[in-house]
Amino acid sequence: MHILFLSDNFPPEINAPASRTFEHCREWVKAGHQVTVITCAPNFPKGKVFDGYRNRLWQSEEMAGIRVIRVWSYITKNEGFIKRILDYLSFMVSAIIAALFVRKADIVVGTSPQFFTACAAYVVGAYKRIPFVFELRDLWPESIKAVGAMRPGRLLSMLEAIEHFLYRRAALIISVTHSFKQVLEARGIDGDNIHVVTNGIDLQRFQPLQKDENLVSELGLEGKFIAGYIGTHGLAHALETLLEVARQIRDHPKGERFCLLMLGDGAKKVELVAKAQGMKLDNIIFLDTVPKADVPRYWSLLDVAIIHLRDTPLFQSVIPSKLFESMGMGIPIVHGVRGESAKIVHDHKVGLTFEPENAEQLCAQLLRLQTDHALYEDLRTHCLRAAPKFDRRVLAGRLLSYLEATVERRKGQA
Repeated sequence: MHILFLSDNFPPEINAPASRTFEHCREWVKAGHQVTVITCAPNFPKGKVFDGYRNRLWQSEEMAGIRVIRVWSYITKNEGFIKRILDYLSFMVSAIIAALFVRKADIVVGTSPQFFTACAAYVVGAYKRIPFVFELRDLWPESIKAVGAMRPGRLLSMLEAIEHFLYRRAALIISVTHSFKQVLEARGIDGDNIHVVTNGIDLQRFQPLQKDENLVSELGLEGKFIAGYIGTHGLAHALETLLEVARQIRDHPKGERFCLLMLGDGAKKVELVAKAQGMKLDNIIFLDTVPKADVPRYWSLLDVAIIHLRDTPLFQSVIPSKLFESMGMGIPIVHGVRGESAKIVHDHKVGLTFEPENAEQLCAQLLRLQTDHALYEDLRTHCLRAAPKFDRRVLAGRLLSYLEATVERRKGQA
């Protein structure tokens, strides 16, 4: 089977869509299938093309047996609604044109979070007369409304109409959460056409490591209890809450050893750094995004991983991928997201929860893990026990079986 996959994020980018797409495609190649990925020049999240690449009309490479075609797109930082829409639309057009030159594909997959990639996959599927699969990673455009990036109006209504059109025209919908599936079913989408394949973890990359002593020394972290946030510093994450926690712990009698490490980039990064400086927080270290191969080294520094999203109903259906990476590294989690992901934390006993945007609760949970060594070790043990249940190789195989069944079903209808 020849799988054509459209995604505007792909390695060497290191965000969740890039990692999921690459790791699934890599496993499909290992299973003997041909995989072609159409993506753009790597630039996320700074909007700057990575070294070794250019934003050209067409460039091709092979990565772990995957044929990767990179096309031109309008590149901008991960901020500013209009510019981001131009980014999405330009990739949609370029991806459609490039896909026309990919021969003998049996199925086309378009992945969100922005659904213009799925629009491209729909057009390609219709032109080539092959099944179109919508991989649903985010309820977009509802998510941009939830973070205040777009107000209700005619444009939003139009985008929502396109969204529903794509759901109904997809031969198969792959949802990353059960909550997303429930939302779509409530909107009248046939549940038999929706399968759930959650995010997971590459256990070969994310496994228990001793703290990287070179980084400990370089960052001045000797003797520190390190709580870390690793990921996008965006509108959805309400990371101002973490700054308030750093202030509270700084003034707490037990907070002398505490350090907050924040690694990543995003629309709010500059503002957060300026605010921390204004608050004179000397217990926070901000780091920019690091190369994919170095990410586990930075995870190894953490005693506790913080996961946080804004307190809005939409995010009750989200499962942050860093949850699984924390499990694989054996790092207890302090989790500030309601809904399905909180249930995973509780059911597998891999961390403590707190109300989103509640700095007092987060502060209390961090101090609890800093002082209660028995609880800390219990959570760590459960992390390592739970991680294999979310092995990316197993999940990739499950998704592949759904793709194969969709292709066979289409052949039977021909």
